[in-house]
Amino acid sequence: MPEESVRPNETTVPLLPCTSAEETLAFWRALGFETAYEQTRPYLYLVFTWSGIALHYAKAPEVVDPAKENAGGCLVMVDAVAPYHAAFTAALRAARGKAPSTGVPRITRYRRGASRFTVVDPSGNSLVFIQRDEPEVEYGGSSSLAGLAKVLDNARVLSEFKQDPKAAFRALNSGLKRHGDGAPAVERAVALGMLIDLAEGAGTRERVPEWGRLLGGLELTGPERERVLDAVADRDLVAGWLPRG
Repeated sequence: MPEESVRPNETTVPLLPCTSAEETLAFWRALGFETAYEQTRPYLYLVFTWSGIALHYAKAPEVVDPAKENAGGCLVMVDAVAPYHAAFTAALRAARGKAPSTGVPRITRYRRGASRFTVVDPSGNSLVFIQRDEPEVEYGGSSSLAGLAKVLDNARVLSEFKQDPKAAFRALNSGLKRHGDGAPAVERAVALGMLIDLAEGAGTRERVPEWGRLLGGLELTGPERERVLDAVADRDLVAGWLPRG
C-alpha cells in the first residue's frame, strides 16, 4: 500500500474563548444559529452551526475581558457579505427588538457595496465576514487619489476595516478643512454625508444640523446624490439632508 501523505483537504475550525456560556448561547441562538453541542460541566464546550459555519467555544483564560475585546476571532470568507448582514440583523431584531452596532455584543453597520462587516460576540471575539474578491486596501487612502478624494478613501478604510469611527471622523473633519474649498461639490457632499453618518459612533451628534445645512446648500445631480448615499450606512438619515433634485 502506498504511504500516507499530506493532502490539501484540511478543515480548520476556530476555537474561541467564552467568558459566559449563558450569554454566548443566547446570542448565537438570537442570530439563528443551531446549538450543535452544549456542555458546561465538567468543562465548558459549545458548538454553534449556521449554513456552512461552525463555531467552537471553550472556557476563556482569566485575562480575557469582553469590554476590551481582547479575546480572539476568525475570518469568514463568503461570496457576498450583504445577505449575511441582512440575515443576522433581521434575526437580532426579531429576537431582541434591535441589532446593536455599538458595545459588546454587536454587529457593525453595513454600507451598501462594502466588502466586510464584523460580529462581536459577548466574550469580545470578532468574527469578520469578508467578501472573497475584496480589493486590496491602502491604509491612508489610495495612492492613486489626492486631496479630498484621498481623505474620503482613508475615512472609509478607518471606518470599515479598522472599525474606528472616531478616527474616520477626525480624518474627514480635518481633511474637509484642508481640501474642501478646492474640491468638487460632490466630494464635499460625500464628506458631509459621512460625517453625519459617523456622528453617533464618534460622539459628535450635536454637529449634525451644521453638516446637514452645508450639505443641503450644495448643488448636486441625481447621480451625485446617489453617490453620497452609497458612501454611508444609514441612507435614510443622510437622505433627509440632501438637496432636492
